[in-house]
Amino acid sequence: MTTIHPRSLGIAALLLATSAWGGMFLVSKGVLDHVDPVWLTLIRYSFSVVLFITLIAPRGMAPWRKLRAHVLPLAVRGVAGYGVFSVMLLTGLAHSVPSHGAIIMATTPMTTQLLRWALDGVRPARATLLTSLLALAGVVIVSGALSSHADFGEASTAWGDAVAFAGTLGWVWYTRGAAQFADRLDVIEYSALTVIASWPLLAIGAALATVLGAADIPSGDGLLLSWHGLVYVGLVSSAIAVLAFNYGVRSLGTITGTAFLNFIPVSALLMSVALGKLPSGNELLGMVMVVSALLIHTVSSRTQAKAPVREIQPGRHHKTGVCTASS
Repeated sequence: MTTIHPRSLGIAALLLATSAWGGMFLVSKGVLDHVDPVWLTLIRYSFSVVLFITLIAPRGMAPWRKLRAHVLPLAVRGVAGYGVFSVMLLTGLAHSVPSHGAIIMATTPMTTQLLRWALDGVRPARATLLTSLLALAGVVIVSGALSSHADFGEASTAWGDAVAFAGTLGWVWYTRGAAQFADRLDVIEYSALTVIASWPLLAIGAALATVLGAADIPSGDGLLLSWHGLVYVGLVSSAIAVLAFNYGVRSLGTITGTAFLNFIPVSALLMSVALGKLPSGNELLGMVMVVSALLIHTVSSRTQAKAPVREIQPGRHHKTGVCTASS
């Protein structure tokens, strides 16, 4: 009987996760014709709640005691990572194209380090700063801020892409919470309990947005026409892909897991080509810039992680920055 090596399983899990996320943008774009971003967010995480409850049920009462002990911070993290991130990403996608959303999502590792610099004072390495600028320039070129996109006539997708990019800050802040709860919650518990704790707030938010006229309850016909997309977004990309990615990161390490995020825009673009939508010149150029920046960033982070730590002699001071691997 052939035994599958854990590293091979980790690679397969990361490819599954990033491919699922690449496909999420294509599927969500069609669903948005029938369901608005606020209700799509609530529906997708309603599916996720059911799956995660099923996963933690065999653990008995222990996860529920942890939920009661930390319900408020878990709910706030969940609203940021699932609510704010999803609503803004989907709102941006409604005014842009799937490949752009995938490219923007792939920039989150570098955004994470820049946010750590702003909030924690952990200065990133020079290579990280340079690759961040390269990636940002690539996103600007992809967005059409300097040109137009064929799907939108003469209009630019820059506004939608800017909203989506701002939404990724919610996901970055959510992932920071995983480190803060590392000594109390494992990967499955953090993923599950943040969804469960934040779901009531997402439901209240959807209801308030509807009352205020900022969102529309989807019609029965709309749900019927898009049910398959809702199932994909709710189960595959919002739950299974998250678990697969976390498994891959645990098997292969954070730096290697981060490197696989490069495949999100590639998979989205390949899927778009398979559906007959050829990319424009600025999209190809921007994607190459973003993916190149991510690859350079990953190699640089791996080199820093392997570098020996120099012992600082008493009485001597070194004016060096603090370098960290990707988060």
